Amino acid sequence: MGWNSYNHFPCKLNDQLIRETADAMVSSGLSALRYEYINLDDCWAEQNRDSKGNLVSKASFFPFGMKALADYVHSKGLKLGIYGDAGHCFFRFVKDVITYIVL
Repeated sequence: MGWNSYNHFPCKLNDQLIRETADAMVSSGLSALRYEYINLDDCWAEQNRDSKGNLVSKASFFPFGMKALADYVHSKGLKLGIYGDAGHCFFRFVKDVITYIVL
């Protein structure tokens, strides 16, 4: 079990928020109750992939990089889950979601 960023912070996540969430999961006792995942949903990545096709974290949201964030979360005894997509872009980049769904 765990926490998902999109439910309360859609497209408003950042390094500090995730670190504070990890701290809160431990200090509140949730991690002792087997809540072990912090899941980053949509909006954590740049719109374009790198030259090898890999997703790239947004430097403006995660200035220390995703590895540093994962290391921090792991140091708390928690696991970091990261949303990914095999397509060309994440769902949030569809400009007119209603039209997209209807079509």
